[in-house]
Amino acid sequence: MLPSKLKKLTTLHEILTGIHNVPSFSKFTTKKNYRTCVVWDKNQEEEEESKYSNILRECVATSRLDNASAIHAKMLKNPGSMSSLYLHNHLLNAYVKCGDTANGLKLFDEMTEKNVVSWTALIAGFVQKGFPIEAFSLFTRMHRSGAKPNEFTFVSALHACSFVDRLSLTNAYQVYGLITRLGFEINVYLVNAFLTTLIRHGRLDEALMVFQRCSYKDIVTWNAMLGGCMQFCCSEVPRLWYRLIHEGVVPDNFSFASVLTGLAEVFVLDLGLQVHAQLVKSGHGSEMCVGNSLVDMYLKNRSLVEGFKAFEEICFKDVCSWTQMAAGCLNCDEPIEALRVIGEMRRAGVMPNKFTLATAFSACANTASFKEGEKVHGLRIKLGDDIDVCVDNALLDMYAKCGCMDGAFMVFQSMSEHTTVSWTTMIMGYAQNGHPRRALEIFHQMREEGGEPNYITFICVLYACSQGGLIDEGWKYFTSMSDDYGILPGEDHYACMVNLLGRGGRIREAEELILSMPFQPGLLVWQTLLGASRLHGDMETAKRAAERALQVDKVDPSIYVLLSNTFAGLQNWDGVGTVREMMHSRDVKKVPGSSWF
Repeated sequence: MLPSKLKKLTTLHEILTGIHNVPSFSKFTTKKNYRTCVVWDKNQEEEEESKYSNILRECVATSRLDNASAIHAKMLKNPGSMSSLYLHNHLLNAYVKCGDTANGLKLFDEMTEKNVVSWTALIAGFVQKGFPIEAFSLFTRMHRSGAKPNEFTFVSALHACSFVDRLSLTNAYQVYGLITRLGFEINVYLVNAFLTTLIRHGRLDEALMVFQRCSYKDIVTWNAMLGGCMQFCCSEVPRLWYRLIHEGVVPDNFSFASVLTGLAEVFVLDLGLQVHAQLVKSGHGSEMCVGNSLVDMYLKNRSLVEGFKAFEEICFKDVCSWTQMAAGCLNCDEPIEALRVIGEMRRAGVMPNKFTLATAFSACANTASFKEGEKVHGLRIKLGDDIDVCVDNALLDMYAKCGCMDGAFMVFQSMSEHTTVSWTTMIMGYAQNGHPRRALEIFHQMREEGGEPNYITFICVLYACSQGGLIDEGWKYFTSMSDDYGILPGEDHYACMVNLLGRGGRIREAEELILSMPFQPGLLVWQTLLGASRLHGDMETAKRAAERALQVDKVDPSIYVLLSNTFAGLQNWDGVGTVREMMHSRDVKKVPGSSWF
C-alpha cells in the first residue's frame, strides 16, 4: 500500500517536483521493510509510468511542448525508474506531434531500445508536420534495420508518398509491394491509403483497378473513389453512386457532399433529386457541407427556386454558403436577387470575403447599379489589405460598366498590382464609354510597364479602334498580334476588323478579309458584314453575307432581322415580305427586346 501523501501526487507540477520529496519516503524504504519496498517500487514505477503517459497524451492533445520537455528533463534525472520503452515512445510521440521533430529524432537516436511503435510514431509525426521525404527516409532506414513494420507504419509511409510535389509514385509502389509481400494487402486501411495516394498522383484508372479487386470496402473506400471521380472524371460519379446504393452501403455526410458536387458538374438533375431524397432520409441534410453541395447542385442546374429551398434548410450558414447562393443567382441571370442575398448576409452578421465582394461587384456591373456598387466599394475599403487583385478587377469592371471611368481610373491607380485582366478591363471600359484614344493610351502604358497582352486584350484594342474609326491603327495592332506576341487572330478579332472596315465604308475590303481567313468563317463575322452592309446600303453584299450566315445557322433570328431591315431601309418591301415568309416557313421566332426600365 502506498503512503497517503504519495497518493496525492496527481498534478503535473507535483509529478515534476518529484516523489522523493515526500517525507515518509525514506522511512518507508528501510531495510526492515525491504521485501515490501520491492513490491512498492514496482507498483510505484507502474503508477508513475501511467501518470506520465497520461500527461504526455494531454501534451499532444493541447500541443504543450513545454510540459513534454519538462517530463523529459525529469526522465533524464531519474534514468533508473523512468527508462521504460513504453514511456520513451510516449515522449517521442509528444515531441513530433507538438512540432519539435528535431528533438524527437534526437531522442529516437539516443534510445537504446526501439520497437515498431517507436519507428511508427516518428514516421507518422514527420508526415503530419509536412516532412514526407524525411518520413520516407526513416521508413527506408527502418526496413534496412530489420524492424518489421505494422499496418500503422505502412499507412504513414503511404501518406508520405501522397505528397505529389515531394515524392514520386514509384515510392508508393515500393511500399505497396512490401505490403503485399508481408500479407497486408487485404487490410482495408492500407487499401484506402494506397487509393488516396494513387488519386492524389492523378492515377484514377489504377485506383479504379485496385478498388475493383478490393474484397472488403468500408465507407472510406467508397468516399476515396467518389472524391477521385469528382476530381478527375465527374461522369463516373453517377455510376459509382448507383453501385454504392446497390451494394447496400450506407453513405455518410462526405459521400453525399461528394456525389452532389459531382452531379453539379455533369448537370444530372434527375439523379440529384434522388440523392436529395436519400439525403433527407439519412438525416445529414442540415449539415453545412452537405447543404452547400446540395445548393450548388441545384444552382448549377439553374434550378434557382429549389436552390433557395435547400439554402433555407441549412441550419448554420457560413460565408461560403451565402456567397455560393449569391453567385448562383448571378449565374441564373438574377443580379438583383444576388444583391438581396448579400444584403441579407450582412444583416445576419456574416462578414463577407473576397469572393463575396467579387460577386457583389459583378452583380452591380450587370445591373449598372452605381449606388449599390459604391456601398460595396465602401465595404471593400473597410476590409483593407485582406483583398486580392481579383476583387479590385471586379471593382474596375463595375465602375466601367456603370459608365464611371473616373472612379475606375481612381481604383486602377490605387492598386498595388496590375494584372493583364486589370489592363484589359480599363481598355475595354474606355472603349465602351466613348474614349477610344484613351483606351489605346492605356494599352501603350501596359506595354511600357511590361504587361503581357493576351487574346482578350487585343479584342478590346481592336474594338476601341472600331469605335473610333481608327483603321490604320487597327491594321497595325491586328498585324502586331502574330508578329510581336505570337497570338493568332481568332474569329472575334476578325469580326472587330470587319466592323472597323465596315464602319469606315470599306465594305469590299471587309469581305475580302473574311474570304482570306485561315479557317472557316463563323456566324459572327458574316453578321458583322451584314450589319455594315445595311449601314451603307450595300444590298448585294448584304445578300451574300446573309446567305453565308444562313448556311452556318438557319434559325438565328438576328440574321433575318438584319436582312429585313436592310431591305426596309432601301424601301424594298417585296424583299421584306420574302424574309418574313422565310422566317414563318422555318418557324424562326424574333426574340423580343428587353430593358432594365
